[in-house]
Amino acid sequence: MNLKIGIVGLPNVGKSTLFNALTKSSNAEAANFPFCTIDPNVGIVEVPDQRLKKLAELVSPEKVMSSVVEFVDIAGLVKGASEGEGLGNQFLSHIRECHAICHVLRAFESADIHHVDGNINPKSDLEVIMTELILADLQSVNKQIDRVSKKTRSGDKDAKLELELLEKCKATLEEEKLISSLEFNEDEQIIVKRFQMLTAKPYLVVANVSEDQFSGFDVAGFKSQVNIPEDIPVTPVCAKFEADLCDMTDEEVEIFLEEIGAKTSGLEALIQKSFELLGLQSYFTAGPKEVRAWTIRQGSTAPQAAGEIHTDFEKGFIKADVIAYEDYVSCGSESAAKEAGKLRMEGKEYIVADGDVMHFKFNN
Repeated sequence: MNLKIGIVGLPNVGKSTLFNALTKSSNAEAANFPFCTIDPNVGIVEVPDQRLKKLAELVSPEKVMSSVVEFVDIAGLVKGASEGEGLGNQFLSHIRECHAICHVLRAFESADIHHVDGNINPKSDLEVIMTELILADLQSVNKQIDRVSKKTRSGDKDAKLELELLEKCKATLEEEKLISSLEFNEDEQIIVKRFQMLTAKPYLVVANVSEDQFSGFDVAGFKSQVNIPEDIPVTPVCAKFEADLCDMTDEEVEIFLEEIGAKTSGLEALIQKSFELLGLQSYFTAGPKEVRAWTIRQGSTAPQAAGEIHTDFEKGFIKADVIAYEDYVSCGSESAAKEAGKLRMEGKEYIVADGDVMHFKFNN
């Protein structure tokens, strides 16, 4: 399972600089976020995980494979984008298949970088973006209502339910509210997901700050100022120095972050919060050929986790050998963990824990 995040924001808020900080990392041999370009506005970044690095040190595999996050960069949105203003509307379709949306808000002052509205106002910026997403969804809902209405005339029961949900979504959007504010049962959620509505997606906010603001940034104060709901993650990022980190070694990055009083880089925090937002976690496979991180949903069973490797693993699942990450590291190897009684055999009902090191047995 690969995480896919759409990046949106007004022009000149640092959105492209943030994206470029990711893309430039491919040019640095010791980059923290290895990257490859799929096309001009899509990129894949490895998920930073110190646990993976530690397992690789212990196992010395031929290769190490991280989980990845796919970022989709959308042209700067402007007021009226849903009606054809600017370029943003042309690219909104690119994020309809994203798992989450990242709103980039400018929180830094600069006389050299002009703001599209002439002044720095992250609250207004977020309102403009949300309004355009709501209007884009409203257009989509109206088109789908026309399509589904034709099916209901023939007595299609599934179409009738779809129409009811679409009308419910339309009423909410017309009240300038997000579809994510609605409650749906499990069956309804499956149908609504097919609509691919932008405002139904979970979202997080990146506050693009100056270097001076980064380490001591007041997230709670920013949320209050911008009127961001308490449950929405906010991550401060200084896109300017994130680009500089790409050219540093791991040791240099660690020293640099220590000097500015930061525990992690903004991009690393962004990816971690994206995982939390979507209820994702990682488990590991470790052997001489490969140490690899696999992304699964929290609450996944052992067979579901095995299915991330190959569907045959899930279908023919017999059991899983499991070692908790902490036990693996403290023992120093799989064999030592087994001798210490830390290797467990788990069946189909086992709920995989974050960081489990697993080996699956299955029928061909």
